[in-house]
Amino acid sequence: MTIVTGSVLSVLAASYLAATVYLVLRDDLIGATAARQAHLQQVYEDRIAALRAQIDQITSQQAIEQQAMQRKMAELIERQKQLTERHSRLGPALERAEQLRMGDSAVPTPRPEDRATLDESKIDYAAITGSAFTNTTTPDIPWPIRGATTEADTGLTASLFLALDRSLHDLESDQLARIGTLTEEAYQTAEAIQTALDAADIPIDTAYGERDVGGPLIAAGDTALFENRMRELDEALDRLEKMKQTARRIPVANPIPGASLTSGFGVRRDPLLRRPAHHSGVDFRAVQGSPVRAAGAGRVVKAGWNGGYGRMVEIDHGNGLTTRYAHLSRILVREGDEVADGDIVGRVGTSGRSTGPHLHYEVRKDGVAVNPLKFISVGRRLTQLL
Repeated sequence: MTIVTGSVLSVLAASYLAATVYLVLRDDLIGATAARQAHLQQVYEDRIAALRAQIDQITSQQAIEQQAMQRKMAELIERQKQLTERHSRLGPALERAEQLRMGDSAVPTPRPEDRATLDESKIDYAAITGSAFTNTTTPDIPWPIRGATTEADTGLTASLFLALDRSLHDLESDQLARIGTLTEEAYQTAEAIQTALDAADIPIDTAYGERDVGGPLIAAGDTALFENRMRELDEALDRLEKMKQTARRIPVANPIPGASLTSGFGVRRDPLLRRPAHHSGVDFRAVQGSPVRAAGAGRVVKAGWNGGYGRMVEIDHGNGLTTRYAHLSRILVREGDEVADGDIVGRVGTSGRSTGPHLHYEVRKDGVAVNPLKFISVGRRLTQLL
C-alpha cells in the first residue's frame, strides 16, 4: 500500500509539475508570437508609409513637371501667336516692297518645320497634330510608380521643347533679318535714285523724315525691337515710294526710244538761215506718224499750234519742270489731261519751222531750256530703279 500510495503521489506530482511547466511555456510562446506579429505589423506599416511617401513625392514631382510643361507650352503658343501676328503685319509691307520691285516676298512662316536636330526614330509624332503647339495627352502612370517615365523620356521631351524653341527663335531671327534686308534695300534704292538725280542737277524733295518733324526722345527697348524694325521699314518704304512717285514725274524717259539724234542742244547752224543760232532742245529723226511718248507723268498745259513749233504739246511735270514736243503731225491729248510716263501724246510730223519729219524735244526748268540729254541719260540709269 505504501508503495502504491507513493507511486500515485509521484504520478500526481509529476503531472502537476508538467502542467505547471506547460502553462509557463505556453505563456512565453504566446507572448513571443504576439511580439513577433506586432513587429511584423510595424515593419509592414513602416513599409506602407514609405511607399505612400514615395508615391506622394513622385506625384508631387509629376505635378511640378506637368505645370512646367504646361507653362512652357503656353510660352510656345504665345510666341507662335506673336509670330503669326507679325507675319500678318509683314504682309502689307511685303506687298508694298513687291510693288516697288524690291525682291521676292519670301518670309519665314510662323510654324517651324525644322526637326533635323532630333533623332526622329525616337520621337512619337502621333501626339503632334496639325501644329507643333497643340495640346498633348499625358501618358498613364503605372502602379506604384511611373516606371515607364525614365530619364531618357524626360530628356527626349526636353529635346523636343528645345527644338521647338530653337525653331521659333530661328523664325524670329529670320523675320527680323528679312525686315532689315528690305529696309536696307529701300534706303539703298532711294539713295541711288537721289544720287542719280543730284548728279543731273534735277530737283527732288529730299526732306522726307528730316524737316518739319519732331517728338520726345524715347529710347527703344528690346521688347519693342520688332515694332521698331517695322516702323523703320515703313518709313523706308514711304521714302522710297515718295521718291519713285516724284522721280516718275521727272521727264527722264526718251520720247522716241530708238530714234537717232540729228541735232543737239545749244548753239548750232540754223538749218534754214545757215547761220549760228541757239537750239533750245534736241531733234530726233523718225518716220512720219511715229508715236511720241510723254517723258514723264504730268498735266498737259498746251496742246495746239505754237508758231515755229508747229503742232506742239507741253506737259507740266511739277517741280518747275516742263517738256515740249514739237512739229507733230497729230496731237492726241488736250489741255488739262493727266498723262503717265510713256503715254502717247502725238505723232511725228514736220509742221511749223521744219525741214523734214522729226521730233523737236525740249526740257525747261523754271521756264529756261536745259539740255534734255542730261535727263535722258539719268533715265537710263533709273530704268532698273523705277
